[in-house]
Amino acid sequence: MKKKSFPTQNQLQYTQYVKTHYDHRITHMTPKMRWAKSYYHKRLVHVYQHLIPKGKRILELGCGEGNVLAALSPSFGIGIDISGETIRHARREHPHIHFFQHDAHELGIQGTFDYILLSDLINDLWDVRHVFCQLRHLCHQRTRVIINFYSRLWGFPLWLAQKLNLAASYPPQNWLTESDVKNLLELSGFETISIWQELLMPVRIPLISEWMNRFLVRIFPFNTFAMTNMMMARIQYSPQKKLSTQTSVSVIVPARNEAGNIRSLIQRIPEMGKQTEIIFVEGGSEDQTYETIVQEIIHYPNRQCKVFRQSGQGKGDAVRSGFREASGDVLMILDADISVAPEDLSVFFEILCQNHGDMINGVRLVYPMDENAMRFWNFLGNKFFSLAFSWLLGQPIKDTLCGTKVLWKSDYQKIEANRMYFGEIDPFGDFDLLFGAVKQNFKIVDLPIRYRERIYGSTNIKRWKHGWLLLKMMRHAAMKIKFQ
Repeated sequence: MKKKSFPTQNQLQYTQYVKTHYDHRITHMTPKMRWAKSYYHKRLVHVYQHLIPKGKRILELGCGEGNVLAALSPSFGIGIDISGETIRHARREHPHIHFFQHDAHELGIQGTFDYILLSDLINDLWDVRHVFCQLRHLCHQRTRVIINFYSRLWGFPLWLAQKLNLAASYPPQNWLTESDVKNLLELSGFETISIWQELLMPVRIPLISEWMNRFLVRIFPFNTFAMTNMMMARIQYSPQKKLSTQTSVSVIVPARNEAGNIRSLIQRIPEMGKQTEIIFVEGGSEDQTYETIVQEIIHYPNRQCKVFRQSGQGKGDAVRSGFREASGDVLMILDADISVAPEDLSVFFEILCQNHGDMINGVRLVYPMDENAMRFWNFLGNKFFSLAFSWLLGQPIKDTLCGTKVLWKSDYQKIEANRMYFGEIDPFGDFDLLFGAVKQNFKIVDLPIRYRERIYGSTNIKRWKHGWLLLKMMRHAAMKIKFQ
């Protein structure tokens, strides 16, 4: 019998070809093929379960038999697939999920979703950008689009596995690179949050598969040989200029041995949004910091200031104490040493309100800093940890230890609610927020600032002791984030 040619000129013919192909595949799947793909799909389910909390509204395009979608326990789930036979199978297996037969190029769905998944789909699409564009009206501001697609390096191994009846057949594939997909997302009004690789070994070999797919695939150059590329993106929103005038702000200032800086802080922290409160959290000072704050608050009745004494120890505890007392829609952290100009907070506020990111992270390592602002070994340590944590967290973070960070209070509450995933491991406060933001799939944006020499007191950082603590925190977070 003459083999049917693959259509490349007409979208309708192509769509019918792909539909027929997958209808035939689901009805002719052999036990050997199901066994070969079972480990691959179990690993994908594990990855998606790590990324997506239970109880979310989820849409999956190219849902196949619906196993990934069902495993995520959505509060409301819709699965779309081009194959009618596959959809009928999915409905039988997962009656609590809504499955529909549709071409992804012609979605007839209304409403918005928290997560939209395209798992092993874009390799089959006629027009990837068109499908991405259709997703825009299904997204709200916090929607995350997650895509996984085959690496071109696996073209020949997949073809060989099909010839040996070890893998189900596929139509001729679009072999897209990471940069191709990132570009198509940008052309469709999305921005990429993170890119990573999964699956060096797509079949189960006891001990070996687990080791390769949890650890080895995270390390260069082995990750370049991974079977699956994964990307997370969010929709690009226009700047929300009116929002800034309707938004209240809380500036948290941890203060230990900073009596000489209090007046300047109150004078220089800008008024932002509809209302700005300054919350001082003092703990363990050997000078008159607490008494000075109380006196200065009285001298500036026009500023909305509060002062609390922390019950615990460390900056991290002070930050968390301040956040609990904050009433603002936006939470800001400003170190009391004024090494970051308080006036710069207005720029952080503007960038957050314009939705450039979910957390704005200050970066001290871009602009030239004052000669004595940071000691040489501290500078090298900051450089090392910025590289290490960027690799660990999957987003470029140039300065993990800058004390100035800004985020929405509603987002902090999500981090707080899930804090026990990492545990109480962070005495600084920076990593509690960074780890939590990554776990919640937030976009972290770096903002370069000028770093100045402190004019009063001395630093509370103990370089070697705290450096060793950072290494232990990094190891702990690696097992929770990178090597899940």
